[in-house]
Amino acid sequence: MSNLDFREKYGPAALVTGASSGIGQSFAEKLAATGMSLVLVARRVDRLNTLAAKLRLQHGVQVKVCQIDLAEASAARRIAQATASDDVGLLVSNAGVSLKGEHGASDPKAMSDMLMVNCHTPMQLAGEFIPRLRKRGKGGIILTGSVEGMIGCPFSAGYSASKAFVKSLGEGLWGELTPQGIDVLVVCPGATDTEALARSGVDRTTLQNVMSPEDVVNLALAHVADGPMLIASEHYRLLFDRLLAMPRREALTAMARSMQS
Repeated sequence: MSNLDFREKYGPAALVTGASSGIGQSFAEKLAATGMSLVLVARRVDRLNTLAAKLRLQHGVQVKVCQIDLAEASAARRIAQATASDDVGLLVSNAGVSLKGEHGASDPKAMSDMLMVNCHTPMQLAGEFIPRLRKRGKGGIILTGSVEGMIGCPFSAGYSASKAFVKSLGEGLWGELTPQGIDVLVVCPGATDTEALARSGVDRTTLQNVMSPEDVVNLALAHVADGPMLIASEHYRLLFDRLLAMPRREALTAMARSMQS
């Protein structure tokens, strides 16, 4: 799809949450390159302002910055209010929090925040923007999930459960909205070279088949009309195909042993 065709279907403006780094920043950069106006949402407003200035200079697009904590219950409503005058045709609900390790040792507040960011706010954001997309009669929703949403992952139990929620949400919305001209895609990355790896305690050097955020985003935008779900990494698609073909107890035991080794 050409940039003009992409803007015609999903423009003139796109909203990206979690735009201050990683996959969210790459979404912002790629969408700005198509000529779309942007609304960028995250907590770290200094990073958003730096990115916004760069995109305005490089691509001549309009960029609005919204400093909002997506762990707050009112985040989706505040985003909707801040964009009431913007013709948003593409909602990219990308922000996410990952917790790794033994579930019983997880901090309760951190788990609560993870559920708000990964589940509550994407669900509420979709609810806020669907009426606007229906009124337009076209547009799209991209939800950033994870391959870990395909199966309950030992030592990542809460996170994989939250991404299973995102997968189910996206599939349900796809069934509801595609007959109305609104595309829905859950993009499920595998290991991706972002700050989230370090924050979740993963040593980047121990991982193989790590994708760049740019590659994940390029695939997502190329396949936004091919929902409901895209596993961005061929390696992880084959890996999880094998796991899901196994008896569930065997798959879970094998994953637990792998995480402990």
